[in-house]
Amino acid sequence: MTLFRSSGFNRAKPLSAKKTHIVSVLDVGSSKVVCMIARLTPREESQILPGRTHNIEIIGIGHQRSQGIKSGVIVNLDAAEHVIRLAVDAAESMAGITIDSLIVNVSAGRLHSDTYTAAIDLGGQDVDSSDLRRVLSAVSRRSINEERQVLHSLPAGFTLDGERGIRDPLGMYGETLGVDLHVVTAERLALRNLELCVNRAHLSVERMVATPYASGLAALVDDEVELGCAAIDMGAGTTTISVFSEGRLVHTDAISLGGHHVTTDLARGLSTRMEDAERLKCVHGSTITSTADEREMIAVPSIGEDDHDQPRQVSKALLSKIVRARIEETLELIRDRIQLSGFSAVVGKRVVLTGGASQLIGLSELSRRILSRNVRIGRPMGVSGLPLPAKGPSFSTAAGLLIYPQLAESETYGSEQRGFLSSGGGRLARVGQWFRESF
Repeated sequence: MTLFRSSGFNRAKPLSAKKTHIVSVLDVGSSKVVCMIARLTPREESQILPGRTHNIEIIGIGHQRSQGIKSGVIVNLDAAEHVIRLAVDAAESMAGITIDSLIVNVSAGRLHSDTYTAAIDLGGQDVDSSDLRRVLSAVSRRSINEERQVLHSLPAGFTLDGERGIRDPLGMYGETLGVDLHVVTAERLALRNLELCVNRAHLSVERMVATPYASGLAALVDDEVELGCAAIDMGAGTTTISVFSEGRLVHTDAISLGGHHVTTDLARGLSTRMEDAERLKCVHGSTITSTADEREMIAVPSIGEDDHDQPRQVSKALLSKIVRARIEETLELIRDRIQLSGFSAVVGKRVVLTGGASQLIGLSELSRRILSRNVRIGRPMGVSGLPLPAKGPSFSTAAGLLIYPQLAESETYGSEQRGFLSSGGGRLARVGQWFRESF
């Protein structure tokens, strides 16, 4: 099966501002796989979340514990396909509909941000739509890389005769029109494996969206997006960073550390099973300690113990020390990555933490000290119908995928640019695939 075509880019279906749409998304994470189906209905312009054109109402949701996925990478196709099927089936049953395609998030493939610049001669004429297409096509050609796949292509700003900060040059006069294009890419093979896994579940990929972009869309408020802010999604296998400014995504990054690494440290340090370490992290895990923690004892089952053995007793201070060491390392890496990105001044004093691992007790206080910035915990906003367990930070990426189609038109792709294309082909292609696999 051919997963990539030679030209073009599979863009999310444009949303009509006057029509109701059904959107289905799949959040493929290292700890869980989430499928959401939502009804998007047109909304009036509002001061609250002004960039949104539709209200989002969840009509179906399904989630399963991840299998065959490590740090966002598919490591076992059969296991990953199985949990994707289960999550999608649960969402379809709840919604009462069958879906053909999904918007899928991407955490793997070494996400990378680059800014490309190009300029064209106007000859003193006014800027028309063909000029915009020419300059965007010119800059898009520069972003082509056979080993990497473009996920997002966003104009960061136009220049006219050297004057920067122009958002819309259409109709303005000048000699030279330039553009800065922010491009988010990932490794092609990692995306190909992810799409293959979804195709094996007899579904097609409508669009792939970088995880940091999606989580930022769900967790940030309008002022943060406009003034400059970093959204840090602390997942189980990866921690991603997205920087927004002047209403746009301007930078993304990812590190292969997350909540699962804290669990692994606890399992090794306390000599206990992974499932017991996860429970201890969720119930007792904290990044802050007090004098009382030395006296508070926690029961820790040892590996290989049966039900009749007494669990060992360790102090809460020891557990917190193990948790804190790994979280400090993660936050220091985040701080250094933001500094090296060149967008530290854009971020300013505003950081929003989201993702499942952001719920650790004391994380906000530790983050303020290490990052030297104001920190708050971000949860999905602007999505109704979420069940109570899905209103927390761990579901921000899935909610952001539902928000993304309203903003997809802000992206631009030159005619020369090669891009990701799903080959699912809808229901007929899935029937054909079923016949090939079954007979």
